[in-house]
Amino acid sequence: MTTALEPAWLCHARSLLGTHEIVGRTHNNALIAFLNTARKWNGVIWKDDEMPWCGGFVAACLVAVGVEPVRIAARAKSWASWGSKLRPERLAPGAVLVFDRPGGGHVGFYVGEDESAYHVLGGNQGNAVTVTRIAKSRLTASRWPAGVPVIGGAVKMKTIAGVPFSSNEA
Repeated sequence: MTTALEPAWLCHARSLLGTHEIVGRTHNNALIAFLNTARKWNGVIWKDDEMPWCGGFVAACLVAVGVEPVRIAARAKSWASWGSKLRPERLAPGAVLVFDRPGGGHVGFYVGEDESAYHVLGGNQGNAVTVTRIAKSRLTASRWPAGVPVIGGAVKMKTIAGVPFSSNEA
């Protein structure tokens, strides 16, 4: 569901929910083409869907609506210096969240939060575009496009028993 209180890049990202990799020798050519729409900023050219693509997904969603992403967008942790800093209490749908994870980082869009986790719409979450819960303790940066007014505010959600945290998005 999209609302008037969501920025265009988040609406675009929502339209891609369910897009997934094809495991093995065959690849999702539509996904690869989408990631390469931001190749000027990605620092890589995607030739398959086996390499980490969370940063490329965020970049391509922003580029699709005319927002310039960070340089070397394919590197998740590079998003920590992009745009303007948002304090965690100032988060709004569409904020770019950067997380630490074993062996690297992860980046995606804020769609809400519960007591202990952020709900993140992102790419390469279980090899697909999904919404997943990521522990708040893993957050390293929260960002918003520079010069763009923040739309809305925090979205508080109920914690649902039995829904686990994501532990490694690669």
